[in-house]
Amino acid sequence: MHHSVRLVVVTAFTLGVLARPAEAAPAAFVHPGVTVSQAQLDFVRGKVNAGAQPWKGAFDKMLASKYADLNRTPRPRAVVECGSYSNPDHGCTDEREDAIAAYTDALAWYITRDERYARKAVQLMDAWSAVITDHTNSNAPLQTGWAGSSWPRAAEIIKYTYTGSWPNSGRFATMLRNVYLPEVINGSNSNGNWELSMMEAAVGISVFLEDKASYDKAMGKFRTRTAAYVYLDSDGELPKTVPSQNLNTRDKIVGYWQGQSTFVTGLTQETCRDLTHTGYGISAISHVAETSRIQAQDLYGTDVGERLRQALGFQAKYELGTAVPSRLCGGSLKLGLGPVTEVGYNALHNRLGMGMTNTQALTERNRPAGSNNLFVAWETLTHGDNPS
Repeated sequence: MHHSVRLVVVTAFTLGVLARPAEAAPAAFVHPGVTVSQAQLDFVRGKVNAGAQPWKGAFDKMLASKYADLNRTPRPRAVVECGSYSNPDHGCTDEREDAIAAYTDALAWYITRDERYARKAVQLMDAWSAVITDHTNSNAPLQTGWAGSSWPRAAEIIKYTYTGSWPNSGRFATMLRNVYLPEVINGSNSNGNWELSMMEAAVGISVFLEDKASYDKAMGKFRTRTAAYVYLDSDGELPKTVPSQNLNTRDKIVGYWQGQSTFVTGLTQETCRDLTHTGYGISAISHVAETSRIQAQDLYGTDVGERLRQALGFQAKYELGTAVPSRLCGGSLKLGLGPVTEVGYNALHNRLGMGMTNTQALTERNRPAGSNNLFVAWETLTHGDNPS
């Protein structure tokens, strides 16, 4: 018995870093730490104040958007009801856009130090935390994931950098804990972009709440789903699957991959559906990876980073106009990847030095990246060529 205990200790010691899994919660959470860090914000602020591009142009675009309007009226409601494709839309657009606005105002506050923006962000967050109790109908999990990805980004910046007061920050945390987290934490068996966005929300909320158990649970689901969302040749003849989905035959897998039966590196589970939904999935992967890096548990060096790099490059190639071969989605793709490349491109190409020719071309063509009005916003500003 004594001998086996000693063996365990030696093994853990010998493994060193590997003894703690890459997705595990940090010993102490870093703040602000959801998708964007203080160092990144400081870099951006310096560039904007110096009038440097592309940051100044990206900032101007953000400030001119409806999301930065200081006269915006919050439109909270107790129950947000979202059907498929937000039909019905009872508060869905209002909620997502108020959350993006809060994040936009938080960024504007940090860069300008104009307290009106901080107070506006607080007003939006307080308005919703005062009334919302639930999300209902078929799109509730996805809606909660989308809005729940933007809220903690805003809250992290305000709570940890705004020098004024936010008396209702505790109520906002309670909203995230009771209304949002339970809706997203258990994941989804729908198309992969659902669970990826839900895990992005769960991870961000866990950072704000400093909830290590939820962080670990969300990261575990995220790792499994990312591996099942982007195919690599090293996966073997068929893509990896999420156990709860029981995709236990080739036919079931092909059906889930939109009828695509030829698997090539960088293909995603939704590529043959359309590149827009694919972009949602890729974006969520990049956001969670970026948060993990800020929290000192870097996933970019794992298969997550390789899947992200390959997915970006594969979709970017076709978004840039490469002819679609007949073996891919019957020879035709629905384009429209969206403003989703900056975070992954910056992390993998700029920081880690990986070649990403197609992603670079698409990223530069689309600058400055705006918002997709769902959960992606201003990533040329926050992550474009940002070494921090």
